[in-house]
Amino acid sequence: MTQSPAGRATGPGRPVRVGERAARVLTTETSRHQGPKTTLLVGATTDSPVLAAALDAQLHDDVLTVVPADALAADQLREHLGTLGQWTADRVRVVDSLIEADAADVVIAAEPLTGTAEETRATLDGLTKHLTGGGVLSVLVPALPGRAPGAAAELDRQSALFGVATDLVLVNQPPVRVHRLRFTPADMSVAARLAPGYRTSSVPLTRRMHIDSNGVAAAGIALGLATVTRITRPKSRLWLLPALAAGPVAAFFRDPERDVPDDESAVVAAADGQVLSVQRLRDERFGDGEFLRIAVFLSVLDVHVNRSPVAGKVVDYFVSDGGFAAAMKPDAEHNVAAYTVLDTDHGTVVVAQRTGLIARRIVQRAPVGALLARGERFGLIRFGSRTDVYLPADAAEPVVGPGERVIGGSSIIARWR
Repeated sequence: MTQSPAGRATGPGRPVRVGERAARVLTTETSRHQGPKTTLLVGATTDSPVLAAALDAQLHDDVLTVVPADALAADQLREHLGTLGQWTADRVRVVDSLIEADAADVVIAAEPLTGTAEETRATLDGLTKHLTGGGVLSVLVPALPGRAPGAAAELDRQSALFGVATDLVLVNQPPVRVHRLRFTPADMSVAARLAPGYRTSSVPLTRRMHIDSNGVAAAGIALGLATVTRITRPKSRLWLLPALAAGPVAAFFRDPERDVPDDESAVVAAADGQVLSVQRLRDERFGDGEFLRIAVFLSVLDVHVNRSPVAGKVVDYFVSDGGFAAAMKPDAEHNVAAYTVLDTDHGTVVVAQRTGLIARRIVQRAPVGALLARGERFGLIRFGSRTDVYLPADAAEPVVGPGERVIGGSSIIARWR
């Protein structure tokens, strides 16, 4: 066998099967790297959706090494890959065991981890030996309680220390949780070569329109309330109120695809809305230099998903206490706010997610150590709010002014000098 028992789907109940969506999430780190990269896929079979997703993510200068699920599958994999053409044959190599594999930028475990905590730790130790500096290990575990308590607990612990992303995939039998782990620091400059990652927190409706998972949950609660009201009060029409509210609530959490400018000098808007102010200021929390701050107000009609304005590495995240003044008022300066601090090629960049009069909940999904591509989703604010972008004042020139409307991830709000 190529893995320890922690890598086999042998938990109680039916076997854990990795579907197409889970496979896509598992291979996200490969698909978002735009430059040449190496990938090591461990535990693959010819009919594995993970193998198919890894092959789809390969670019011209990439190299994929595949370790079969067992020794008998090696010849089958070679035969299968041989039928896919010369392009695949030139970029994919099958080895008989993990010992024969070279180190890679991305290591993917195709089989769910379902063993004990000790077995899971042993599997992770074996896989991390094949990571290059700053490389990412992508693994998954069943998300249902009791299916793999040891593996789930160990991966939660590892994610707290080394995690750069965790995604829950509900559309799988059973649901699974994907962990992406980085055990050595990544070079901040790598972020510039990344494309925005695929997020399970965004549920697709059409090719260009998604709904954030918060919207799906909120709409589900509204429909559940309508059902309960209809059952308990069958002669009343009160159930129509939550039923009719489900659509607008879901629409508030809409998450459209955005075309990110392919301009290395561009700084894009972190959110949809109206520019409130563009000013130079100092904030000792972020350093001694002067910052250019561009503040954008989001009404309840705007898209509330937040995107990274630049490519960079998350080096700090903190929340400051405060009030809940209307986001378009000057007093909103002192509202509760979450600050995501990025290290970039041009210096420190900060995105502040500020609450408003109605907004009381900030969602931030990029842990310290994560690399964000320009325009990549990293969180949202529920209902009316404000998003501020802080840029090094001596390195950036604003191209928007108060009153202008901007589109998150698409509109250019500043340019690097």
